[in-house]
Amino acid sequence: MSDEHDHGHKHHEQGHHGHGHEGHEHHGLVEVTLLLEDEHLDALDEVAAEITRDLKQPWDRGAVVRLALSEFFSRRGKIT
Repeated sequence: MSDEHDHGHKHHEQGHHGHGHEGHEHHGLVEVTLLLEDEHLDALDEVAAEITRDLKQPWDRGAVVRLALSEFFSRRGKIT
């Protein structure tokens, strides 16, 4: 199901909320498509590798993006 909101962004949801884990849906996560600059991808890969090494747990680009967005929105008072 694809939704377009008044803010001009789109997100794509896989599966059904609250019913299993179909497609790429993970608990509390919604699959989205982002357009990023090449240098951002390189930085995401580097940070994911650093965090994976430091925490001895696998981190991917998505986890790094979620961490960065959490910090950004927290500083702006949008989330706690």
